[in-house]
Amino acid sequence: MLPNKVKIGGIKYKIEEVEGMENEFDILGQILYTRGTIKVDANLAADRKEQVLVHEILHGVFFEAGIEEQDEDMINRVAMILYQVLKDNDLRFNDRKNKTLSHDRDK
Repeated sequence: MLPNKVKIGGIKYKIEEVEGMENEFDILGQILYTRGTIKVDANLAADRKEQVLVHEILHGVFFEAGIEEQDEDMINRVAMILYQVLKDNDLRFNDRKNKTLSHDRDK
């Protein structure tokens, strides 16, 4: 399940699951910088939705860092590895209970 929002560089982005993005526009996700919205195709498998969200977040990170020219291939590669690292290590930041980085094996 995707979160409702994410903050990138101090800017809040609403996350929306949208039906039919792949079929209609031939894309799995999209970030709209000026609207503060990230869209992910609702018809994707759960893991794919998460991976697409990480991909779109990376676009947001680059944009908020002032890097407007973005290499889609590089974003794809980094997003796939970053998603794998976050997922395989079950990393979570801003643990509301302890306000620290948490990991399930540490609990």
